[in-house]
Amino acid sequence: MSGAKIPATIVTGFLGAGKTTLIRHVLENAKDRRLALVINEFGDVGVDGEILRACGVENCPEENIVELANGCLCCTVADDFIPAIEALLAHEKRPDHIIIETSGLALPKPLVKAFDWPAIRSKLTVDGVIAVIDGKAVAEGRFADDLDAIAQEREDTQTIDHDNPLEEVFDDQLACADLIILNKTDLLGADEERDVADRLALGARKAAKIVRASGGRVEPLVLLGLSAAAEDDLANRPSHHDAEPEHDHDDFDSFVVSLSAVADPAALVAKLAEAARAHDVLRIKGFVEVVGKPMRLLVQGVGARIDHHFDRAWKPDEQRMSRVVIIGEKGLNRDAVIATLAQP
Repeated sequence: MSGAKIPATIVTGFLGAGKTTLIRHVLENAKDRRLALVINEFGDVGVDGEILRACGVENCPEENIVELANGCLCCTVADDFIPAIEALLAHEKRPDHIIIETSGLALPKPLVKAFDWPAIRSKLTVDGVIAVIDGKAVAEGRFADDLDAIAQEREDTQTIDHDNPLEEVFDDQLACADLIILNKTDLLGADEERDVADRLALGARKAAKIVRASGGRVEPLVLLGLSAAAEDDLANRPSHHDAEPEHDHDDFDSFVVSLSAVADPAALVAKLAEAARAHDVLRIKGFVEVVGKPMRLLVQGVGARIDHHFDRAWKPDEQRMSRVVIIGEKGLNRDAVIATLAQP
C-alpha cells in the first residue's frame, strides 16, 4: 500500500431517501476496488447494516462493515468515528475506498471537519459528499416549507419563530454536497421533476452536480473518484449551525416497537401507514416475522408511503423477531403509535 491517502465518500440524505439502496448498488458494481463501510443509524435496530451485510459481495467482506448505532457520527466523532476508522485501517488488507453512510438526521459538515483531525488527516481524504434526495418527498413538500410565505410572515410579525429543524437538516445536507442524487424519479412527472431539480439547485453549492436516478442506480464511477478533498473546502459549505459549538438531536424522537409474528403483511402495512398519517411519523424501518414464511420481511417507509418485501431467509440459528423503528419529531406520541399497531 502506498502512502497516498485513502479516499472516503460521505453519503448523506434525509430519512428514506435511498442511501442504503444506492450503496448496495455500488457494492454490487464496483468490482475493481476493495471497499469498506461505516454505517450510522438513528435508533436501536441496525436495519441498514443488515441489508448491506446480506449483499455477500466479495470486495466488501463482512469484517469491512462497521455499524455505529445509538448515536450520530457528527456528534460522537472522537468516541465512535475515529476508533472505527482506525480499526478498518488496521486490517491486513486495507480498503481502497471507505463509504460512510450517515443517519438521516446527521449534519454532514461536522463529519467533514473530523477529517482535519491529526489522527486521520494524514491517512484519509473526503473524496466527496453525496446527498441522496427523495424526489417524491420533496415534491410533496414534506421536508421543505414555503419559503416565500415564511419570509412574508417574518416581515409581518417579528415575534414568531418559524425555524423548522427538518428544513435545516435538509438545507445543510444540500449545502455540503459535491454531488446530489435526485432519487425516485420514476415516481415523478416531468413537471414535478423539473420543479424539484430547481428547488435543489437553489440550496446547492455552485460546484455541485445533480444526477437523476431511480432505485439508487448510479454508475459507481460517477460516485467514486470525485477528488473533492472536502476537508480543505469547509468555508464553501455553509451550515445553519456554523455559529454553534455543538448540536444535538433533541428535535427528534425514535423508539422501537416489538410485534408478534404477523399473518397478513398487507394488514401490517396498512396499520403502519395509518400510524404515520395520524401521528406525523417521519420514518419507519424494521424486520418482521411472517407466520409460515421462511423469509424475513423488510419494511421501510417515508411518512405514510410504506414499502415491503422479503429480503432473505431467516438463518437457522437466528432468533425470529419483529421489531420496527419509528422516527418522528420531538413529542411524537409513542403510546398512540403503539396502540394503532396493536389494533386487531
